[in-house]
Amino acid sequence: MKKIFVLDTNVLLHDVGSLFAFQDNDVIIPIIAIEELDRFKKDLNEIGRNARQVSRTLDGLRSEGPLYQGIKLDNGGTIRVYIPSGKSVNLPEELIFCKADNQILSVALELKDENVVLVTKDTNLRIKADALGITARDYETDKVEFSELYEGITRITVSKDQIDSFYEKGSMELSSSVSYPNEGFILKDEANEKHAALARRDPKNDTLVPLKLGIDSVWSILPRNAEQRFALDLLLDDSIKLVSLAGKAGTGKTLLAIAAGLQKTVDEGIYTKLLVSRPIFPMGKDIGYLPGDIKEKLTPWMQPIFDNLELIFGTPGKHKEKREGKLHRYKELMDQGMLEIEPLTYIRGRSIPKQYLLIDEAQNLTPHEIKTIITRAGDETKIVITGDPYQIDNPYIDSSSNGLTYVAERFKNEKIAGHVTLHKGERSKLAEIAANLL
Repeated sequence: MKKIFVLDTNVLLHDVGSLFAFQDNDVIIPIIAIEELDRFKKDLNEIGRNARQVSRTLDGLRSEGPLYQGIKLDNGGTIRVYIPSGKSVNLPEELIFCKADNQILSVALELKDENVVLVTKDTNLRIKADALGITARDYETDKVEFSELYEGITRITVSKDQIDSFYEKGSMELSSSVSYPNEGFILKDEANEKHAALARRDPKNDTLVPLKLGIDSVWSILPRNAEQRFALDLLLDDSIKLVSLAGKAGTGKTLLAIAAGLQKTVDEGIYTKLLVSRPIFPMGKDIGYLPGDIKEKLTPWMQPIFDNLELIFGTPGKHKEKREGKLHRYKELMDQGMLEIEPLTYIRGRSIPKQYLLIDEAQNLTPHEIKTIITRAGDETKIVITGDPYQIDNPYIDSSSNGLTYVAERFKNEKIAGHVTLHKGERSKLAEIAANLL
């Protein structure tokens, strides 16, 4: 039986393709949603672009017939812009009808007897719909439950002889077929847990091989646990063009990625530039009240990147002679064009060849936004995306529908990609306890 899907405005703003994502069923766009799109269309961010694209798509469909009667689609379904009849105002008096959410709810209520489903990313609207006996769902075509996300590391128990043979031969046959390219493995002795080895699946011949990391630090940064060793191994492998790192605050995601980027750009010259970027989502239109030019206005939002750079350049070690103890030495690299830090707003539309591109705070990006960024990669470019799916500022996504988890899940079968979820905090003992308790 065909269903009628009433789409909330936030679904359209989240994914333009949602208009055609319901197979041979009927899609209803409440007229108030069109009014809300008009409010968003002037925004210069991804939401504004999506609003304009939805409007253009619906305008293009008008050539096939009146939108209020419904337009037949190639998949057998229809799209219809719905104008309430007036009797749809039968909402409880507690729900103010002038609110857009409640007007969308009234449309679903008017169609309630026709196998209707309200699709919205608004949790409270789903609760209100349920209270009125209306079936309500989240838009889940791009959802990946973070609790079920591929972690990139598997622990297996083997014999002491197998571990010794692995160290001696430098490889081991992969006994399990259920694994992914570039997946990390912790091999533990079944009799002695302290006797272990770290390995990674080689996608070329499906064997386990040792990590390529030596004992030297990477720009004075040493991995402090097995998860960080796996992450750094992926970051330093030039054959892996996409690395995703997920984890809570303090697990070292950004620090490791920047250190590896400096190693590959400054020391080895594999890439012409280390380009570090992050979404400026909390800024919105509030940037204007900050003093100074655009660079000075952006500094507060890019400060976490500078903090990591100051940590790297202020740590004694292999590159001490290059830094001479000066915390802001990285500015010389910026002046030379080898290091660039900028907001994601300026990356759209660019082609980025032979660069080490780090996208921090990627959990605030939608799947569509992350696709836009990755498709910017030119020849020989490596892209690293990092973030914490539990620290999301974007109201239109959550821990299961953000760009970071979406990429990690979609790319897990690709030989040129790798992923690690980091759990152990290493920033400080206090930060680790706070992340777990608060």
